[in-house]
Amino acid sequence: MSAPNGALAEIQARKNAAAHAWQRNTEDITLIAVSKTFDTEAIRPVLDAGQRHFGENRVQEAQKKWPSLKADYDAIQLHLLGPLQSNKVKEAVALFDVIHSLDRAKLATALAAEQDKMASTASAGFPSLFIQVNTGAEPQKAGVLPQEAPAFIDTCRALGLPIIGLMCIPPVDEAPAPHFALLANLARASGVTGLSMGMSDDFEIAIAQGATHIRVGRALFGERSSATL
Repeated sequence: MSAPNGALAEIQARKNAAAHAWQRNTEDITLIAVSKTFDTEAIRPVLDAGQRHFGENRVQEAQKKWPSLKADYDAIQLHLLGPLQSNKVKEAVALFDVIHSLDRAKLATALAAEQDKMASTASAGFPSLFIQVNTGAEPQKAGVLPQEAPAFIDTCRALGLPIIGLMCIPPVDEAPAPHFALLANLARASGVTGLSMGMSDDFEIAIAQGATHIRVGRALFGERSSATL
């Protein structure tokens, strides 16, 4: 594993090359450094190298790490990538700038209620939202089924939620390109432009299919720790 600044530069170079190959503006593609399971000492060098978008999977873990980091570094944008429990909505909304895992009506209702509370108290900064789509219809994986996505997007819009795009995690044993293409088609049909898709091994493929947010962890931080923070 190279030093954080070298790894970050390599990923950015790969991102830029893919964007150029598909005649896309690299500034339209946000690199999210997936820092789940890594402690603040592993994250600080990546911040020092200039990275500002980071992804976490669990609210509780993020609460232990990011308040101190946000106090020391400006312009951090924190993304929640993992499943969100309805009873953690208040905490998630307070900490995260973007939530990528809106996947069910109960969660949509809870988010809308929290948004209304914030509006009534003139609080600012409600996070932008991606709807997670289970493109592989995997029973163990979160996300709305592709055929249910248009109606769910309409439901979320009717609640006044700030939906900016769709997110997917393709099955590990299948080629990712068809899943990325499916997500892009669903987004286009529903009039949303954000596409959160692509990870360390396949983000160039995602960029070819229109990804606006790529989620890179292992290629930047190395193999994950199994420890719970």
